[in-house]
Amino acid sequence: MTNATSTRPPATQHRAASAGPGKAPGAKREIRALSGLAHVSLVVWALATAGPLIWVVLASFKSNTEIFLGQPFALPQHFSFATYVNAWDEAHVGRYFLNSVFVVLVSTAGTMLFGSMAAYVLARYRFFGNRFIYYMFVSGLAFPTFMALVPLFFILKGFGLINTFTGLILVYIAYSLPFTVFFLAAFFKTLPNEIAEAATMDGASHTRQFFQIMLPMARSGLVSITIFNIVGQWNQYLLPVAIMQGQGADSKWVLTQGIANISVSAGYHAEWSTLFAALTLAILPMIVMYAIFQRQIQSGLTAGAVK
Repeated sequence: MTNATSTRPPATQHRAASAGPGKAPGAKREIRALSGLAHVSLVVWALATAGPLIWVVLASFKSNTEIFLGQPFALPQHFSFATYVNAWDEAHVGRYFLNSVFVVLVSTAGTMLFGSMAAYVLARYRFFGNRFIYYMFVSGLAFPTFMALVPLFFILKGFGLINTFTGLILVYIAYSLPFTVFFLAAFFKTLPNEIAEAATMDGASHTRQFFQIMLPMARSGLVSITIFNIVGQWNQYLLPVAIMQGQGADSKWVLTQGIANISVSAGYHAEWSTLFAALTLAILPMIVMYAIFQRQIQSGLTAGAVK
């Protein structure tokens, strides 16, 4: 009996043997080139993103003369926090900052409570109208915010909620619910059914299952969507402008309104260092939050993608 490999023509065996090793070095060089290009692109993107932020922080320690007449990218002559004190007190940034903290904390808590409960029911229970309700929530992602400003204003005015924290908090919750329900519904579907069934056999009610069993299991997803909601509500400008109509230091403006007021109210006599100090106060909390919860955000995004 002849060996099967011996029937192959010698020329074919030579080409098969030489094809793999001959192309391997070229493939490795191509992979290294693409990897190097990717790293260069990431460095350029990081510089383009971090460069303006670093410049804003440095400019917050400078005077108007240093900003416009000195070296724009040079270090400040003196690292003084006088501009921050001026922004916090005289420009009322402290009041606006605390207003934003209060509104965002309460609205994020409400968003996560109602959004997680709605997402859990839509993901784990089957009933008539389930898909319709889910798609109604998801449709809010495709609805531009500015299209709802006029009817939203008159609805809040009818309830006496214009220029109130209550009105702004309710609007923030409604504004954040579509993405929260969409994200958490997909996440709750990945949780094992066996644990819920075991809890039911042990006599746990639906409410106890949700708060004591399912929510702790969905911790990574909850942390991720909480961070996204905090950042989105903290940076929101259009909705507060339409709802909060107060003026001056006694108003209930949030931080984004206060910063915009600093930039437009002074005209040619604007204190740019004060403006940059206010911007730094608005930026730093979000950077610190991302730095602290970076791992939780990444694990939450990947955990909901794999069942």
